[in-house]
Amino acid sequence: MIPSWLQPFYPFAPQRFTTPGGARMSYLDEGGRGQGSVPVSAPLTEAVLMLHGNPTWSFYYRDLVKTLAPSFRCIVPDHIGMGLSEKPETYAYTLGQRIDDIAALVAHLGLTRVHLVVHDWGGAIGFGFAARHPDLIGRIVILNTGAFPSTRIPARIALCKSAFPGTALVRGLNGFAWPATWMSMSRRVLSADEKRGYLLPYDSRAHRVAVNAFVKDIPLSTEHPSWPALVATAAGIEQFKRNPVLIIWGGRDFCFNDSFYDEWRKRLPGAETLYLADAGHYVLDDAGDEVRPRIEAFFNAGKESGS
Repeated sequence: MIPSWLQPFYPFAPQRFTTPGGARMSYLDEGGRGQGSVPVSAPLTEAVLMLHGNPTWSFYYRDLVKTLAPSFRCIVPDHIGMGLSEKPETYAYTLGQRIDDIAALVAHLGLTRVHLVVHDWGGAIGFGFAARHPDLIGRIVILNTGAFPSTRIPARIALCKSAFPGTALVRGLNGFAWPATWMSMSRRVLSADEKRGYLLPYDSRAHRVAVNAFVKDIPLSTEHPSWPALVATAAGIEQFKRNPVLIIWGGRDFCFNDSFYDEWRKRLPGAETLYLADAGHYVLDDAGDEVRPRIEAFFNAGKESGS
């Protein structure tokens, strides 16, 4: 149940889906009916799929959903262990499993055309899914993310990645999700209720199991179990050079810095770009008034051109 204080920010009715791993995934399925022009019973098999990373959840996309829903069907899952999804203590919290979960959700919904919006580790998950199903993929929006191997990791994240004291910090002290509410912003400060919204799902050690697992799943070497999945994901990016792509980047990202932005521009040289030098990692929150209209125009251009 959505708390009353959160409803003005998150006025949605989450749906439920059981993943192949047996966990209950919460996801939003909003909009796309175009002022009543499509009968409620008519299936809409084209959708914008928005994928978050760590430690956010579908709350990150709340305002973008409100912007796009009058014209587009918006599917926004909470990865298992995150947001309003189930948080099992034992689950395969790996990149490969998360890609499998998204593929299963898309199949369950019967989607035949998927436009992606990806942020943080949602980039690796989204492009991992796309690499397996390139025929489904339409337009792509990239927001401060990576989907390719890198040995660069900020010291503060490396600390959280460690077995000790990392696990104690992340699970015991909420030392990943809480700092992100201020470290990921640059232009402005999140309101008290916005911070509460981000932290709502991670209110106990048990509920922070996947926040911790997500950090541990960052592959930095060939020995890491998720390295092969990330390499395959990176190799698949080549397939989308001809897809319409929009890269929106906050230049004051402490984690996904400009080296990632430069790599995206090399891999997808035909992409449109919007570089915001003074915006932080949570670019949708930090520069929303600039970012949301640009994304809306990008997707509307697809409707006009049929791409």
